[in-house]
Amino acid sequence: MRLSPDEIIFWQNGFFKLNATILFTWGLMLVLAIGAKLITRHLSRDHQRSRWQNLLEIVVTNIEEQIEEVGLPQPRKYLPFLGTLFLFIAVAALATILPGYEPPTGSLSTTAALALCVLVAVPVFGIQEQGVGSYFKSYMQPTFIMLPFNIISEVSRTLALAVRLFGNMMSGAMIIAILLSITPFLFPIVMTLLGLLTGMVQAYIFSILATVYIAAATRVIKPRLERT
Repeated sequence: MRLSPDEIIFWQNGFFKLNATILFTWGLMLVLAIGAKLITRHLSRDHQRSRWQNLLEIVVTNIEEQIEEVGLPQPRKYLPFLGTLFLFIAVAALATILPGYEPPTGSLSTTAALALCVLVAVPVFGIQEQGVGSYFKSYMQPTFIMLPFNIISEVSRTLALAVRLFGNMMSGAMIIAILLSITPFLFPIVMTLLGLLTGMVQAYIFSILATVYIAAATRVIKPRLERT
């Protein structure tokens, strides 16, 4: 039983190898890029719009609303990053209905890369909003003793993001494989549908947690007014 798409090797030459994780990751990125290009090449402002444009507007609007509800006042500023995270994880899960496909999110290397993207994006957005000095000063709040603990918190929550997504995606694939080997086709079909639901939930949770981290990093602490 395969525990990860990393174990599926399509080509190898010494140290270099092409496994299912790399192939399907780049395939997903290519599909998303081409799909976005095709949908947005003939955008219309009239009432008559294509079904794909309507679908895209619904998805973008819902993502913007979720970002704003978390606490980010300018959702359009964070939409490209957070929306891409959500769509990549969601499409990776939905594509499991295709024969021969292995979701790259079932590999710890992929989920770790996604979590590292969040780790880098949080200080980038925080510095843009607060400035370099104010942002790094927040690591020493309420006292400089908290500096190592805040750094450990940043690293640990990044690790938690990667392990949580990897664990949930891998466990669903393993359950389906076990049921397929010991039961008729009914249970695997049901578990596949549950796996699609789980993948969408994990995409939502991952993107929401990333939004929460960015919101915390971009929150400007206003100084207290002096008493008159």
